Amino acid sequence: MKRTSIDLADGRELIYFDERDDAVRDQPDRRDLPPPPPASQLRYDPLTDEWVAVAVHRQTRIFLPPANECPLDPSVGDRLTEIPAPDYDVVVFENRFPSLSGRVADEPGAITPFTSVRPGLGRCEVVCFTSDHNASFASLPPRRVRTVLDALADRTEVLGELPGVEQVFCFENRGVEIGVTLHHPHGQIYAYPFVTPRTRALLAAARRHAERTGGGNLYADVLAAERAAGERVVAENEHWTAFVPAAARWPFEVHVAPRRVVPDIPALRDGERDAFGPLYLDLLRRFDGLFDMPMPYISAWHQAPVRIDRELAHLHLQLFSIRRATDKLKYLAGSESGMGVFINDIAPERAAELLRAA
Repeated sequence: MKRTSIDLADGRELIYFDERDDAVRDQPDRRDLPPPPPASQLRYDPLTDEWVAVAVHRQTRIFLPPANECPLDPSVGDRLTEIPAPDYDVVVFENRFPSLSGRVADEPGAITPFTSVRPGLGRCEVVCFTSDHNASFASLPPRRVRTVLDALADRTEVLGELPGVEQVFCFENRGVEIGVTLHHPHGQIYAYPFVTPRTRALLAAARRHAERTGGGNLYADVLAAERAAGERVVAENEHWTAFVPAAARWPFEVHVAPRRVVPDIPALRDGERDAFGPLYLDLLRRFDGLFDMPMPYISAWHQAPVRIDRELAHLHLQLFSIRRATDKLKYLAGSESGMGVFINDIAPERAAELLRAA
């Protein structure tokens, strides 16, 4: 894989990840762009012990443009996009409308004695999986999945070294039902200046388990139990297992986990990286086959924090959809949104059965 970094017209970084060593990436960004916005504002919620990002500039971001105006397509002729090259394999660039960035203008003060405020320091990046606007992740060849995984490993390492970054989160949103604003197949990477609430909860449970068992890794033990039971396993190979969690929150939710305990994507070995693509592509095709239509989903990599509790973590991918039937979606209504208590309409065992048959 060849890695080439360039600067866009407004100073943001763009990185080409090419599968050919002879790829030439010397095309300049010919657009006239305004400076990127300053960092957002983080406000502390004392009632939940969580940070909330206020990023007002995102209100003006591009929203579902027509296909011939997609900013993630390659630049061709006078049609100039975020990617200056006329073609590409995988591209990563700083988001033009970031929730977090390193462009800190002012240090805000506290709003109340209980609500402190800090700059939204961090970084948000866009990952374009292919130059083909009409493709999907499921249509990629295994070699491209490996390139994407290598790019995510690169970005996880680089972003984790930035001052103030505590956690790196790689994910893909697919489908208008999920809330995507661009149809081009792409994902995102968030480098947070704190450990996220979800990860804190996972680590707290893992810590309690380690204390009870004398050092056992909770996720590894759960994975072993799921593999032994077998009822909720959807697919597996030498290095990876895809299973529906016994307490799945979403109608169709699958975890894809390496058998070896690793903290993050950079820690995966070559064989593990190669084995991921075929299994994951098979799983995505099963999702699309459930209702014979493109399945909306979120694909979220759970990685260890950059600096703390890395020994408690176990890398895994969480793939889930809000679609529960051909004509029905799972809405986060009163119990879920108000109290955080999920109510699943499909038994995890049934979901696994349907996915195996898809």
